[in-house]
Amino acid sequence: MTRAETYFYEPAKGHGLPHDPFKAIVAPRPIGWIGSRDAEGRGNLAPYSFFNAMCDTPPVVAFSSAGRKDSLRNIQATGEFVANFANQRLAAAMNASSAPFAHGEDELAITGLTPAPGRAVSVPHVAEAAAALECRLLQVLELKDLDGRSTDHFVVFGQVVGVHIDPAFLNDGLFDTGAAGPIMRAGYLSDYAAVGREQIVKLKRPKSAEEGRDFVRRESASD
Repeated sequence: MTRAETYFYEPAKGHGLPHDPFKAIVAPRPIGWIGSRDAEGRGNLAPYSFFNAMCDTPPVVAFSSAGRKDSLRNIQATGEFVANFANQRLAAAMNASSAPFAHGEDELAITGLTPAPGRAVSVPHVAEAAAALECRLLQVLELKDLDGRSTDHFVVFGQVVGVHIDPAFLNDGLFDTGAAGPIMRAGYLSDYAAVGREQIVKLKRPKSAEEGRDFVRRESASD
């Protein structure tokens, strides 16, 4: 079968489509439901869809803020934050916490969620969350384009210094991602993807180049 020519565009010149497809292509993306406190101790809770783990030794997560929002300012002031696990059960509260509340209003309280005290940081986490990562700030990186101009986007890197896990989602000592049911950003304004146990696919990672070749041969033979 001959593949049709791809639709190609250069972002700097415009995509020519009804909506920018970039966020739909790089998807689904985990949601960093970021909890923070300002210098006066007032709480903030907001979801960020540009979020992920960067490495595991030490464990580091990062999220990107479009502009200097409350989360960024709070973290720069205190050096601490929490990344709460956003799942299907908490999707409505997560979405509500994205509203543009005034600085100093605590979205955790507004959404009716329960604050649980931090252990390694002073920032509380969402008690109802399946898991939460307590983090200390490593650095804030201002993103610039190819011409060296500021994009007004900032990446916040944090080292995980404490982990909370709801025991209900520990299965034989393993965190059961499918049972926890993460909800992730999947494209346009209201699109989300939900993951359950039925969506989890297990693939054994090849331990050698020969195992990798064997996998390719088996897949080719099954076509």
